[in-house]
Amino acid sequence: MAAIKYHVKKDDTVMVIAGKEKGKTGKVKRIIADSNRVVVENLNMVKRHTRPSQTNQDGGIVEKEAPLAISNVMLVCASCNKPTRTGVRVLDDGAKVRFCKKCNEIVDK
Repeated sequence: MAAIKYHVKKDDTVMVIAGKEKGKTGKVKRIIADSNRVVVENLNMVKRHTRPSQTNQDGGIVEKEAPLAISNVMLVCASCNKPTRTGVRVLDDGAKVRFCKKCNEIVDK
């Protein structure tokens, strides 16, 4: 089975377009492909009660990011600084890159 392609990648800056965090921006920490979700830095924070373990000696209440549906985030273009849809373009050297549909600039570095 082939890998699923999404409109965002790790380390992209995204804006949340639906839900309680609507309008906020953050950086993608990881993508959970099997459930179509994405974890965004410092967004959708939840409190979890944890017992003491090897990594967390004290236990207690830990605040961490919960995953968001990937359809609820939109890539923020670096040049026009707006949330935008992206397209795929093939360059002369054969490389595939994403481009902003608003300002036509290449998003990938």
